[in-house]
Amino acid sequence: MQTGRRLLGNGRHRTPGRGLMPVRPTSVGPPMARVERGHRGERRPDSGQAGARRQFDNRPLLVFWETTKACDLACAHCRADAQRDPGPDELSTAEGFALIDDLAGIGRPRPILILTGGDCLKRDDIVTIATHAKSMGVPAAIAPSVTPQLTSPRLWALCDQGVKTASLSLDGATAGTHDAVRGIDGHFEATLAAIRRLQRHGLTVQINTTVMRSNIGELADIAALMHEMNVDIWEVFFLITTGRGTHIEASTAEENEEICNFLVDASQYGFTVRTVEAPFFRRVALERRRAEGMPAETTFEHGPLYSQLHDRLQTLLGPPTAPVRAPSAATRDGKGIIFVAANGDVYPSGFLPLRLGNVRDQSLMQIYRDDPLLRAIRDADFAGQCGVCEHADLCGGSRSRAYAASGDPLGEDPGCILTLAGAALPHP
Repeated sequence: MQTGRRLLGNGRHRTPGRGLMPVRPTSVGPPMARVERGHRGERRPDSGQAGARRQFDNRPLLVFWETTKACDLACAHCRADAQRDPGPDELSTAEGFALIDDLAGIGRPRPILILTGGDCLKRDDIVTIATHAKSMGVPAAIAPSVTPQLTSPRLWALCDQGVKTASLSLDGATAGTHDAVRGIDGHFEATLAAIRRLQRHGLTVQINTTVMRSNIGELADIAALMHEMNVDIWEVFFLITTGRGTHIEASTAEENEEICNFLVDASQYGFTVRTVEAPFFRRVALERRRAEGMPAETTFEHGPLYSQLHDRLQTLLGPPTAPVRAPSAATRDGKGIIFVAANGDVYPSGFLPLRLGNVRDQSLMQIYRDDPLLRAIRDADFAGQCGVCEHADLCGGSRSRAYAASGDPLGEDPGCILTLAGAALPHP
């Protein structure tokens, strides 16, 4: 089905000049008109269930606000395609306040507002924005870049205004790998120093790592570094071809399965592991739980990559020391997650280039609740293997990767091993 073409023809717009980038949809027709779109036409085991699966219908869990495009780095895989200076059409302080007021208006529990970029610290009013979020009861977190902007006075000011969590990016276990991605010599050591600085300020520290061909072999060493530095959360991004990342080779579906099993192992060393654009990680974690803690090598057909990462992790850290810490909240692009670009454009996530609207013209919560594409995503109204998979609600595949691969944001996710397995089956 070429649903993606129909979507774009009904008012959805690609982001200008960015190729496959994060942004927006508008009209997919009544979402229930295409119920159970899988090629076999059978009803999924979890279809039609209410309760927990509807928890993100009325409010997102996370709202990402790209506060600015400005950043002093030029990272090879940057989703935002960041630039040195702010854009001329970025949301003003007053418009940012209005966005926060919209979130506050939905009552408790309010979404977490993640102030990202670019580099959120390139905004002179970032503390003022955090102050307003605190006054309106909207929890805020920051995702700054490791640059000279990341100073102790600014961190203290943000902490005083209720910011409790900060995330930084680390894309290698060595300076050679990380610095090559970030484009700055010495950035690896600066990032390790920044982690310690955040910890001294009492912040919960999340480290973001993007899986790329150049760093797959270092994932166990990065995990060991997370353990040694007492990092709270390791969030692993599975590459989508957006922004500057269109030329970078992503991992294959087979490798993704092995990496996810490795990540379950890594989560047993005292820090939480989450993924971005790899919702199948939740399916892998569930399968491991159902196996009652049996070692992964006895519960799935693992290949050399898993063996390499598993053995290296145990060499560095020894046997697991804690229970699995892998959250199972069934979020995905447009379900529990929404993204506001620097100019106010709204997208299902920062990696899905279909524009839903703009907060200058419409309430973010109205867009989130009523947009037909988002409703279809939350209904797990998918095509292909994702449409018939028993894990359609728990996982649902990466909508961003589906769109990047086929032009259909409701298509199947080629990054999942079950898509490959299903594709090999004869179609009735």
